[in-house]
Amino acid sequence: MAISISQKLLDILCCPETKDNLHLLSEEERERVNRAIAHGTAMNRKNETVPQPIDEGLLRADGKFLYPVRDDIPIMLIDEAIDMRTVP
Repeated sequence: MAISISQKLLDILCCPETKDNLHLLSEEERERVNRAIAHGTAMNRKNETVPQPIDEGLLRADGKFLYPVRDDIPIMLIDEAIDMRTVP
């Protein structure tokens, strides 16, 4: 999958909660997250299962939360962030 988020956009995006830097997931990390979503173990900040796979993801610098990217749009809502502790 080609990376669709430009470096220019990535340089200005930050975590809306902590203002930490974000980085794109690797292909391997994205597949791991999507496996957890398919198995129903990936949870968001609202403690709800993540309903659909991600195209890409923006991982917070501390690795705790992932902001999903769907249809080339980063979902930067705190409640929609995927809790990486729920992704084995």
